[in-house]
Amino acid sequence: MYTTLNSIAFGWYPYLCAIICLFGSLVRFDREQYTWRSGSSQLLRRRQLMWGSNLFHVGILVIFGGHFVGLLTPIWVFDMMGISHGFKQVLAMVAGGVAGLMCLVGISLLTHRRLFDPRIRATSSFGDTAILLLLFAQLLLGLATIPVSAGHLDGHEMVKFMNWAQAIVTLQPGAANYVLDVNPIFKAHLMLGMTLFLVFPFTRLVHIWSAPIWYLGRRGYQVVRARPGAAQAVATRMPSSPPIQPAE
Repeated sequence: MYTTLNSIAFGWYPYLCAIICLFGSLVRFDREQYTWRSGSSQLLRRRQLMWGSNLFHVGILVIFGGHFVGLLTPIWVFDMMGISHGFKQVLAMVAGGVAGLMCLVGISLLTHRRLFDPRIRATSSFGDTAILLLLFAQLLLGLATIPVSAGHLDGHEMVKFMNWAQAIVTLQPGAANYVLDVNPIFKAHLMLGMTLFLVFPFTRLVHIWSAPIWYLGRRGYQVVRARPGAAQAVATRMPSSPPIQPAE
């Protein structure tokens, strides 16, 4: 029974989450484009939003990039570069810990702002609050894996997750067997992480697809011009000043 549940959770569930994430996002973009936004509340508690948002986004980008490179890079690439499994394990713990703490501070500010400001709470949907709490819980689980990883500094535990992730991406059968005997805290972290992809299309997270990465490499500044006729329309609405009388 345990093996069957493990196979469902880590062999089938990842594909269900990926399919719903991709096709759900396409359907939402096609049918509900007016909801395709992050729903900013920038005018309220702006300083707290600035600190919380910047810390959260910088931290989450480092975490996501580290997970992507660390899990999906073939093991032979690290071996060819002379990077041992133990060094990779320590690097992941240190870099992930620093980024995770940054992200945790940021999301704590954002959560406090959303839950304890009456005006922001009144304009927040259930999905806004729920996804924030899910991300908060996922960060806590991720940080909780660091002490457990400290007991496996040889890096062989991490290799299991690399084999699992690469087997899932390459559609290999029996991928769930790689994580059959890992610590439950890792399994909880993996399950909640996949669940975030499952609920992705139904939350404000869809704005990630629209991240204007091209904006960083554009040439020159954006030129903003007044709409033709706008200046004339403003001039006609403004009261005219009395004519200046010539001096005698």
